Amino acid sequence: MMNYYTVKRLFDIILSIILLICLSPIFLIIAFIIRIQDGGPSIFRQERIGKKGVVFRFYKFRSMPLSTPSVESKETKKLQITPFGKFIRRTNLDELPQFYNVLRGDMSFIGPRPPIPSQTELIEMRRMNGALQLSPGLSGWAQVNSFDGMSVSDKAKFDGEYAIKISFGFEFLILLKTILYFTKKPPTY
Repeated sequence: MMNYYTVKRLFDIILSIILLICLSPIFLIIAFIIRIQDGGPSIFRQERIGKKGVVFRFYKFRSMPLSTPSVESKETKKLQITPFGKFIRRTNLDELPQFYNVLRGDMSFIGPRPPIPSQTELIEMRRMNGALQLSPGLSGWAQVNSFDGMSVSDKAKFDGEYAIKISFGFEFLILLKTILYFTKKPPTY
């Protein structure tokens, strides 16, 4: 019988291939618009911390000008965002290239969000609570329970709960809460 992590990885591979193929026209349209907006590359690459503390290259559609520094998510509100970037961030379309990270095995659909290397406090808390031993995800227990101004310790607490409760049922609950979040998310302009 296959173990939990093997089944989860197979699910990630199959679903990411299906989504990459089905959404490829959207990928091309977004990439084209970003490219004509300022002539720069459409994909933003950043180092993130993955399973067992391994650094990997994380992909998103670029929503900021080319010269923007790499900072934590909570700091991005202080930075300039391109006009089209506001749209793709509001609709979370900027996250679509992460399906490639899932296909490569850098990430999973469900797991703690991957921190940037400078988030040392969060990384250490995850190391202590077991969450750093897991593949990071597109959505996770902390994200579906998030609130404005969530502290690093609250985020790590949710990540630790996920590490303890990890199961198909728990991941299905997180997936449902993620879908509900996106279907109820009010537009912000």
